[in-house]
Amino acid sequence: MSTTGTGAGTGTVLRTALGAFGVRPLDPLKDSGLLHSWVTHPKAAFWMMQDARPEDVEREYLRIAADEHHHALLGLHDGVPAFLMETYDPAHRELAGLYEPEPGDVGMHFLVAPAGTPLHGFTRAVITAVLAHIFADPAARRVVVEPDVSNTAVQALNEAVGFVPVREIDKPEKKALLSFCTRERFAVATGVDV
Repeated sequence: MSTTGTGAGTGTVLRTALGAFGVRPLDPLKDSGLLHSWVTHPKAAFWMMQDARPEDVEREYLRIAADEHHHALLGLHDGVPAFLMETYDPAHRELAGLYEPEPGDVGMHFLVAPAGTPLHGFTRAVITAVLAHIFADPAARRVVVEPDVSNTAVQALNEAVGFVPVREIDKPEKKALLSFCTRERFAVATGVDV
């Protein structure tokens, strides 16, 4: 796998045997219909938007777009929308007061679009591209995630790309497994130079 820089605001492109993975800024007004079909799909249960209406999705991503501590990007596979990526400042959002943040911590969520025909290794390529994008910023020292404790599939995926589980925490909406991935652990686990 190799990474290359791209234009301003789009971050890093990860080139893999499965194709090129990159991101672009999410447009809440133009992209909300697509996002609605993703977040309400049965496979997106852990995204906790199963009953959202299209206007709910648009409102949520307009809120994120206005938030200086939370950002959403649309992920692309060979130029086609294929995943959603969110980053947040864990000192101010999601994990505020639930752990001791360190300088350079970046919170992350990602969601892979439902696919008619699954592609082996695709989700791992997506999370690798998400982390490569985050670590392309020299200020990012550690990525923080908090998946639902019952989501063992994403926990295994997280560990495969370098995350280390730390402890369970109680969030208002779920019991979560607080986990961290440093730049060095990511590089060792994936072979991606960041």
